[in-house]
Amino acid sequence: MELKNDKYKRNRGGHSRLLDITCTKCKEHLFYYQKDGPGILKRLYLDRIFGANTNDKKLVCGNCKELLGVQYVYKKEKRLAYRLFSGAVNKKIVSKSKIYIMPGWRNW
Repeated sequence: MELKNDKYKRNRGGHSRLLDITCTKCKEHLFYYQKDGPGILKRLYLDRIFGANTNDKKLVCGNCKELLGVQYVYKKEKRLAYRLFSGAVNKKIVSKSKIYIMPGWRNW
């Protein structure tokens, strides 16, 4: 698995990390996310999500059906993203060598 290296990553200082995203309510693993640059996690860009279906307008936990965020276009960069609700997800930094993404689950 390779992390994305594009103009968005370079604009944020070229530093990326891979996050394991889980539901706060039930602790269910949702997907992996490439976070570029510093700061808190306010939104999830669809092109940075690994191992999830990003065709839905709402981000919902598959286990407990909790609504975690809604899809919108981030105007500053004109990119599709999920706007996360406060405290909806937990994140943990993981090594990309320790995860496995099923073939066909990459979103780009």
